[in-house]
Amino acid sequence: MTTTQTMTTTDVANRLVELCRQGKNMDAVNELYADNIVSIEPIGSRAPHTEGKAAVITKENEFFSMVEQVHSSEVSNVAVAANYFTLTMKMDMTLKGMGRMVMDEVCVYKVADGKIVHELFIYDVMPM
Repeated sequence: MTTTQTMTTTDVANRLVELCRQGKNMDAVNELYADNIVSIEPIGSRAPHTEGKAAVITKENEFFSMVEQVHSSEVSNVAVAANYFTLTMKMDMTLKGMGRMVMDEVCVYKVADGKIVHELFIYDVMPM
């Protein structure tokens, strides 16, 4: 009999950081997100509330299609508390038709049954 062990919150957090540092953000979504994921971004963003893995994938693909060039990207280490973890991400990028900007964000995630079920992004985007 084969048993599969559910990833802990720390396992999920470390795997997310590993994939994002490699620039494999979409791999992270496909591997680590639950089908019923809820994604929250600041009011006024292009997608302040997104539900479902397929919708989050669409949202992420739309964002990355706007990115003309990534000049640098940073992902912090994680802080874990029970079923939650947080980290910061910073991306210096040029967006198509919008110029160069820096997105600096705090990311908070909730994990259940070894998958990310909720994410909250708090960020500023500053022109260079």
